[in-house]
Amino acid sequence: MADASLPRHVVITGAAGALGRAVVQQFLEQGARVALIDHRLDHLAGAFPGLDHSQHLLLEADVTSTESMAAAGQRALDAFGGRVDAVVHIAGGFEMGDAVHALGRAAWDRMMNLNAWSFVAVTQALVPSMIERKAGRVVAVSAKTAARGAAGMAAYIASKSALQRLVEASAAELAPHGITVNSIAPSVLDTPANRQAMPQADPGQWVSTSVAARTVAFLASPAAAALHGQHLTLDA
Repeated sequence: MADASLPRHVVITGAAGALGRAVVQQFLEQGARVALIDHRLDHLAGAFPGLDHSQHLLLEADVTSTESMAAAGQRALDAFGGRVDAVVHIAGGFEMGDAVHALGRAAWDRMMNLNAWSFVAVTQALVPSMIERKAGRVVAVSAKTAARGAAGMAAYIASKSALQRLVEASAAELAPHGITVNSIAPSVLDTPANRQAMPQADPGQWVSTSVAARTVAFLASPAAAALHGQHLTLDA
């Protein structure tokens, strides 16, 4: 039986990815209804073949587009009777890049759009309904590396640092409305993609997606009501 104090209606972006699937499973086990967003509907259908579509939504949307997210957000709100208890923003991107003095504008814009502007587009679509209800949880996925620059990662780190600043500003703005905004900041997540990209590394030193998913669920729960603008570092 679902705990009535836990989020009942949850919107999750980047749901078809490795972390997304773990987070979705966590909320399903809590009895939540979920609206799952990814940039490809077939990715969602492949990741969640047995999902009950009478209770849950699969939505294709571009998280960097305010128009696309507005449409997806409205569909979720319509399906959930105007109530979204938690928004979990996982969608983003990573890529190594050139040195700062050789950085191209396209690479900069790509990282900033995926990792920072997307947070604006997603919250713009869903936070106003939370303000009306004076309740809600927003959880983003930032990165431990956002704290300090590193060679070949300038655009990525800058974008995740920008995301953290957006989380902090949003937390200050929304706390008076009964809404918390926080992030998890993993080091390296143990995903198939990361194992393939770093075959010589020891995955035992990475963070499991199940642990990260439980931390996300904690931030979306009543137990995290006193946390505002925090970035919970996850590191094995």
